[in-house]
Amino acid sequence: MVVEQAGRVVAWAGAGAYLGRPAYAGVAEHSVYVARDARGAGAGRVALDALCQTYAARGFWKIVSRIFPENAASLRLHERCGFRVVGVYQRHGKLDGEWRDCVIVERLLD
Repeated sequence: MVVEQAGRVVAWAGAGAYLGRPAYAGVAEHSVYVARDARGAGAGRVALDALCQTYAARGFWKIVSRIFPENAASLRLHERCGFRVVGVYQRHGKLDGEWRDCVIVERLLD
């Protein structure tokens, strides 16, 4: 999903299969991005809500993601879009040589 303003992409949300195993065929893993100068204006919510609606229409029952704990804006966006925090992966990955935790979020789709 892409949100444009004045011909410029200000937000996007995309998803793909969570895992290739048949048991997870209805679970999607997503990412969302909002341009710095467009944050707080609702573009992220439009993109993420549209993504969830599209994946629900495709027969998916859940959409998940992982967010760095300090990304408060993304955590708020996901909460506003009906996601809930289900846990934290500790030392989930390394960024710039530092271990990073990730907050796990999910939304059950209609």
